[in-house]
Amino acid sequence: MTSRQHARIALYSLGGTIAMTPQASGGVAPALSARELLSAVPGLAETGIEVDVHDFRRLPGASLSFGDLRALATDIKARVADGVDGIVVTQGTDTIEETAFLLDLLHTGDAPLVITGAMRSATAAGADGPANLLASLRTAANRKARGLGCLVVFADEIHAARYVRKTHASSITAFTSQPGPIGYLVEGQVHVPLRPARGPQLADAQLDSPPGVAVVPAVLGDDGRVLAAVAGQVDGLVVGGFGVGHVPAAWVPILADAAARVPVVLTSRAGTGSVHASTYGFAGSERDLLDRGLISAGSLDTYKARILLTLLLAGKAERAEIVAAFGLY
Repeated sequence: MTSRQHARIALYSLGGTIAMTPQASGGVAPALSARELLSAVPGLAETGIEVDVHDFRRLPGASLSFGDLRALATDIKARVADGVDGIVVTQGTDTIEETAFLLDLLHTGDAPLVITGAMRSATAAGADGPANLLASLRTAANRKARGLGCLVVFADEIHAARYVRKTHASSITAFTSQPGPIGYLVEGQVHVPLRPARGPQLADAQLDSPPGVAVVPAVLGDDGRVLAAVAGQVDGLVVGGFGVGHVPAAWVPILADAAARVPVVLTSRAGTGSVHASTYGFAGSERDLLDRGLISAGSLDTYKARILLTLLLAGKAERAEIVAAFGLY
């Protein structure tokens, strides 16, 4: 038996698989409104949660933009000022690990902000959307979730935006975290035993015309031609290095030249673990690259590093501020 939660939650629908239904032309596409999503959630009335619904976008996750998320963050701020206790956002799973981190950087205050979605469309057998939405509403309504920034709730697990990743293309347990979820739900009850520190707050970043930040992963035998072509066209660059932050030797002069012009951030393409600082000493090693002006992303993964660098550049951050922001990770 679950307890009633007397809270007012703002629900935003952005589209995604959770809102998709079959189309006459074949396949599924976003079609359901936020209210229609809510009507499919069993047991919601028994929770005592009051839900304000907002149809904000109706897009697949792959088509969401920085501008969409900036507009969402602005609207969320207004709803919180109006007295809502928490926020839930439903969207496509393709970009949740990125949008969650972006919103975590933009969201201020203690009100819980929870993102969820579904791996199976609304009309599929075993659709997971209603259960994920109910768990997310319960989390957003619970005081234990306050002060944690943006959270991702899937399959009754609560993940911090800083750590969450989509690690399977289609499984209903696609979302995982390293070092693990910070909380979970059991019989409708929210448990949050871990409370990680929040990262930098960049609520003032303007993203209508975001700076161009590219991601280039290191791959076996790459001679640097693609890297050179990209590096000359961007405002910032994120490199997904091998292992603890290594690249082919042919990349070294290209990266050194780029780092003299724009911020170049070094990450590990492995996705978990941290870039090192002084273990290896060969050309293209992490030590060599950092000595040439690249900025370590620490334990922040490649795609989240791009989000952070984009917001920092959008806020006109100087190099020292960029280094300090990444230093928190």
